[in-house]
Amino acid sequence: MNSFTNKTVFLTGGGSGIGRAIATLLASRGAKICIADINLAAAQKVAKECGFNAIAVSVDVRDAAALKSCIESFASEHGRLDYIFNNAGVGIGGETDEIPISAWQHIVDINLYGVLYGVLAAYPIMLKQGYGHIINCASLAGLGPAPLLAPYALTKHAVVGLSTSLRIEAASRGVRVSVLCPSAIETPILDSQNPSDYNIKWAPHLRRFLTALAGPPYPVEKCAQDALAAIEKNKGVIVVPWRARLAWRLGRLSPTLVEILSQSAVNVERKSRT
Repeated sequence: MNSFTNKTVFLTGGGSGIGRAIATLLASRGAKICIADINLAAAQKVAKECGFNAIAVSVDVRDAAALKSCIESFASEHGRLDYIFNNAGVGIGGETDEIPISAWQHIVDINLYGVLYGVLAAYPIMLKQGYGHIINCASLAGLGPAPLLAPYALTKHAVVGLSTSLRIEAASRGVRVSVLCPSAIETPILDSQNPSDYNIKWAPHLRRFLTALAGPPYPVEKCAQDALAAIEKNKGVIVVPWRARLAWRLGRLSPTLVEILSQSAVNVERKSRT
C-alpha cells in the first residue's frame, strides 16, 4: 500500500497537462479524486480514464465562492480532505511593454488568486481535522528570471512565496505545504498562443524558447511520478526534472551566468519576430 491509497484528493486544472497526468497516476494508486476544471468535458474525460474513484466538476478558480463550495462539498462527502492540488493555470508571454493591463489581470486572477482561493478553502478544513497536504503548482519561472514571460513569472514567484511562507506556519498545526516547480513539460501549453482577446503584438514561440532556456521538454508522466515521489517525502520546494534542479542551483550560485544565458536566448527569439 502506498501513501495515496484511499486518500481524498481535490485537483484543479485536471482536464489536461500536468493535472491530468497527476490525476491518472493518483487514481492508479487508489486515491479518490475530484477533478476540477473550467472545461467540464475535459474533466469528465479524465475522470473516465481514472475510473470509478474519480468524479468531475466544472469550476472557474477565479470564483472564490464556487471553488470553496466544491472543495467543501467534496470534503464533506468523504469526511475529510487529504490533499489539494492547486494546479490550474495559464501562460501569457511577450514583451512586457506590449502586454495590456487586461492580460496581466487575467493571469493574476487565475494563476495567483485561483491558487490562493484554493488554499483559503482547503486550509481551514485541514486545520480542523489536524492533517492534510496542500500542493501549489508554480514553475521554475517562479524561482528565477523568465524573460518574455514576465506575467507568468510574476504569478509563479508569488505562488512560491505563498507556499514557502505557509509551509512554516502550517507545519506545527499538522498541515503540510509543498510547491511544485516544473520546467518545460511536454503538455499542450507548449504549442499554445496568447488569448486573441488581449491583442498582444508578439509572443515567443514557447516550445522553441523554453527549450533554449531549460532544455528539451520533460515527459509529463515522468513529471507526475517525480512530483508524487517528492510529495510523499514532504519536500517543500519540488523542482523537476533533475536538470531544472541543476539550473536552479546554478542560478543561486551564479545569477550573472543565468542572466547571460537567458539574454542570449531572448536575442535569438527576438530575431524570429515578424
